[in-house]
Amino acid sequence: MIWTNLALFVIFLIVLLKSADYAIKYSSKLARAMHLQEFIVSFFVIAVVSILPEATISIMSAIQGDSQIGFGTLLGSNVADLTIVFGIVALFSSGGVSGGIKVKSKLLRNDFFYIVLLLFPLLLGFDGSLSRIDGGILVVIGSLFFYKMYRDSRRFSKKFDQAKREPFKKSLIFLIITLAILITSAFLTVKYAEDFAHDVGIPAILIGVTVLALGTCLPELAFSIKAIRKDHDDLALGDILGTVVADGTVLLGIVALINPFSYAPSIMYVLGGAVFLSAVISFTFMKSEKSINKIEGMILIFFYILFIFVQFFINKGGI
Repeated sequence: MIWTNLALFVIFLIVLLKSADYAIKYSSKLARAMHLQEFIVSFFVIAVVSILPEATISIMSAIQGDSQIGFGTLLGSNVADLTIVFGIVALFSSGGVSGGIKVKSKLLRNDFFYIVLLLFPLLLGFDGSLSRIDGGILVVIGSLFFYKMYRDSRRFSKKFDQAKREPFKKSLIFLIITLAILITSAFLTVKYAEDFAHDVGIPAILIGVTVLALGTCLPELAFSIKAIRKDHDDLALGDILGTVVADGTVLLGIVALINPFSYAPSIMYVLGGAVFLSAVISFTFMKSEKSINKIEGMILIFFYILFIFVQFFINKGGI
């Protein structure tokens, strides 16, 4: 079974990467059809669909009475998105050492709001529990932020040349199809990655924070790599940041609303603290020369590796 799960993991990962190639193509066309910035299309359209793997896992775990799996998956995937995903995408960018993810969108100038949002789970869960009231607060602030982004996007909308305008319905239909394939392949990739982790004896307590969290980042990783290779940096940024905000606020809030849960406070200190710290580091890099260059990308990858080591050290009793 070990080799079967590994083979299926690789197969669905290949499907995932190919579907991401088509997703970048049709999301770009949709941006032109809607006269919107690519950042906004990816922040609202791609990111919302990209969160389906972790949304499915976290909501199902809450319904089944094991909210901590969803909790670990959501916050763990946020750390992965802000560090190893940003880092790998930066390394795949064109150019030499000076290459990287270029920050073009004017909407990213309000990076302070992103950091404050990602601090809320840590503040609300500092006492070792997330109640329904806490969940409601997370859902409300996340929804308000998305609404604010939508309002701001109307001021920064990019006008495209009419000659380049793409048919709206055709672009939307093909985008939905390619995203459906992307999400399905991502879900199956995560499933077989989880099965493989169990086969080789990874402790269950680490599955959500490591294997599932990293696995559910595959849609935004695959999509963002394709985007930056085609010089669509704003698509990459919008997808990753939209996913991070949705995971850390709305989805985590829904999990708490379905099934409030408690945990050792140290878990939130490490997870919530890592999310906040990785956000601060990432946005600091974005501010420097308006890009995340390849050296900064390697620093982010190192931070994620350190985070994983800390998780194993804290949970070594379960190994």
